[in-house]
Amino acid sequence: MNQQHAPYGTWQSPLTAEMMRGSRPFGDAQFDHSGAYLVWQERRGKLGVLMAQVGTDAPYELTDERTPVSGRVGYGGGEFGVGDGFVIFTSNHRLYRVDLPQGLPYPITPAFGDAAAPVVSADGAWVAYVHSDEGVDRLLVVDSMGKTLPRIVAEGSDFFMFPTWHPKGTHLAYVAWQHPHMPWNETALMVATLAYDKQGAPYAAITETLVSGPNVAITQPQFSPDGRYLAYVSDASQWGHLVLHDLAEGTDTRLTSGTCEHGTPAWVQGTRTFAWQHDSQSLLAIRSENAFAALWHYDLAGKGVPVAHLNSYSAFERVACHPQRAAYAAIAAASVIPPRLITGDLGEPPRVVRRAAHERLAPHWLSQAQAITWQGHDGQTVHGLYSPPHNPRYESSGQPPLMVLVHGGPTSQADTTYNEQVQFFTTRGWAVLQVNHRGSTGYGKPYMDKHAGNWGVYDVEDSVTGAQHLAAQGLADAARMVIMGSSAGGFTVLLTLIRHPQVFRCGVSLYGVSNLFMLALDTHKFEARYNDWLLGALPEASPVWRERSAVFHADRIRTPLMLFQGLDDDIVPPNQSEAIVSALKRSGVPHAYITYAGEGHGFRAPETLKDLYTQLERFLLQHVIYGS
Repeated sequence: MNQQHAPYGTWQSPLTAEMMRGSRPFGDAQFDHSGAYLVWQERRGKLGVLMAQVGTDAPYELTDERTPVSGRVGYGGGEFGVGDGFVIFTSNHRLYRVDLPQGLPYPITPAFGDAAAPVVSADGAWVAYVHSDEGVDRLLVVDSMGKTLPRIVAEGSDFFMFPTWHPKGTHLAYVAWQHPHMPWNETALMVATLAYDKQGAPYAAITETLVSGPNVAITQPQFSPDGRYLAYVSDASQWGHLVLHDLAEGTDTRLTSGTCEHGTPAWVQGTRTFAWQHDSQSLLAIRSENAFAALWHYDLAGKGVPVAHLNSYSAFERVACHPQRAAYAAIAAASVIPPRLITGDLGEPPRVVRRAAHERLAPHWLSQAQAITWQGHDGQTVHGLYSPPHNPRYESSGQPPLMVLVHGGPTSQADTTYNEQVQFFTTRGWAVLQVNHRGSTGYGKPYMDKHAGNWGVYDVEDSVTGAQHLAAQGLADAARMVIMGSSAGGFTVLLTLIRHPQVFRCGVSLYGVSNLFMLALDTHKFEARYNDWLLGALPEASPVWRERSAVFHADRIRTPLMLFQGLDDDIVPPNQSEAIVSALKRSGVPHAYITYAGEGHGFRAPETLKDLYTQLERFLLQHVIYGS
C-alpha cells in the first residue's frame, strides 16, 4: 500500500464514527448442565439478547425486545444461569425461564426489586439468586418452574455476590460484605448448610463464615463437580490467587503464586475468571500479568501451563468449562482483535463461535498496545499502556499529538483487550496512553491500596507524568496533549486541568464527577460509602472532599474542555457537569457541552456514539490539530 504524507491527527481513518459501538459486545457465556447447548448474551446497543447454539449449528436467539436481558443490581452483570436444557435470566425486574432449544420465556418470580446472578442447582429444581429491593439485598431461592414464591436463604449483610450450589444440594456458598467496604477491599466467604422442609424447599439450617479477614477480599467461590473442594480467589497474599478449600479436611491451600492476578474487581455480578474442569482434577483460570492475560490450566498441585493455541489473544473474560469433557468457552480478545466468543477442546485450536459486529478491520490497520512504566512525581513506578499512531496509508514527520485516557472506577484497569476508542485515535494519527495510575488493580493489592485517601492525587499526578514521559521520549508532541476520561476518569480530567493548566491543550470529560458531596447524596447503594476509603469519612474529611471537588475550583480552568452527559444518569447526574459548564461560561473558556436524552451512566445507543465521536473529532481538530 502506497503511503501518503499527512500531518499527525489528520489521517483519514477506516474506523468511522458510525462504526463505534461502545460497550463490549458479549456478556457471559455458559454451557448448560448437559453440555449440549452453549448459551451467551449479546449486547446490541441498549438491548441484551440471549443466544444459543447446539454443536456447530447456526446460533439462534432465545429472547427479544419484549424480555430484554439486563442486570440491574449495582452495576449489573449476572444476567443468566443455566440448567439442564433451560436458561434462567433477568428481565423486567424478575426472573424468567426459557426452555431449550426454542421455548418461549415465562416469568418465575414476581416483578419486584431487581434480580441478579441466578444459579441453578445440579438437580435443576431450584434457583438461588441475588435480590435487591428498596436498598435491602438478600439471597433468595425459588423453584425453577416458578410454582412457589421465592424465599429468603441469606440476609443481614449489605451486599451479596457469587451464590453457588454444592452439587449434592447440601450447601450454598456465597460472598457477602458490609459498608463501607467494596468487594475488592474486604469480603467474607459464607457457607450455608441447607435443609429441606416438608414441601422439599431448601432453607439455611446453619450459616458460617468460612474465610474472612481485615483487608482481605474473597471472590468467586465454586464447588468442584465432585463436591470435594470449594475453590475461590483471595488477595490475602497481596495478589489475587486461587485457593482450594478441602471440605472434608477443613483445610485451605493456595494453588497459585507469583506477581500475577487470577481475579478482577467485582464491579458487576457474575464475574468469572476461573472454572472447574469436568473431572474435578484441574481448573482453567485467567492469569493476568502487567495488563496482558492468558488462559492457564492448573492441576490440584498448583502446576500450571498456558492453554495451547491461544497465543494471539491477550485478554479473556468469562471462562466456562464443558460439564462432560475437557473443553472450554471464553470471550477472548487482543488490542488488535475485537472480542470473540471462542470454544475448543484442550490441546486443539479453538473455534470462533461469534465475532463482534465491529470486527471489520484487519489487524494491520490497528495499533498494538505496549506495556510501559515511568517514574511518578514522587519517584515511584507507574504503569500504563502505550499505543503508537498507526495507519498503513500514512506517514508523518515530527511527534504525534497524544491522547491520555484515564479509566473509570477509579479502581479498575486498562488492559490489552480491543479498545475501539484507542483505535479511533491511533488510526487518525494520535498516540494514546492508557494510564493505570496508582490505585488501579492488576498490579497487586499494595498498588491498588495507594488509592486509600488519595483519590484525586495519584490519578492526577500519574496522568501528568505519564504524558510528560512520552513527550521526553520523543513519542508525543508536548504542545498537543489531551486528557480524556469518563465517570471517575472525568473526575481526574477536571482536577488535572485545575492543578496543571499548562500541560494539556484540551480536556474531555464524559459524565465526570465534579462534586463529591453531591455524588455521596445521589449515587446508588453500591458506591454509597466508597468515598470513605478513597477520601475519608464525613464529616471529618470534609476539607479533603472539598479540595478534591472540581466544582469549587472550576474558575481556575483555562483549558478548552468538552463535556458529554447522559440526561438519565442516576449515578453521576447532569448537575455534576452543569456546574462545570456554568463556571466555564463565567470564565469565557472555550467549551462544548453535549447531552443525550435516554442515556445513563455509559452510552450505548449507536446514534449517541456516532454523534459523540463526530463532535469530538471536530472539537479536537479545532482546538488541538489546527488550533494555535
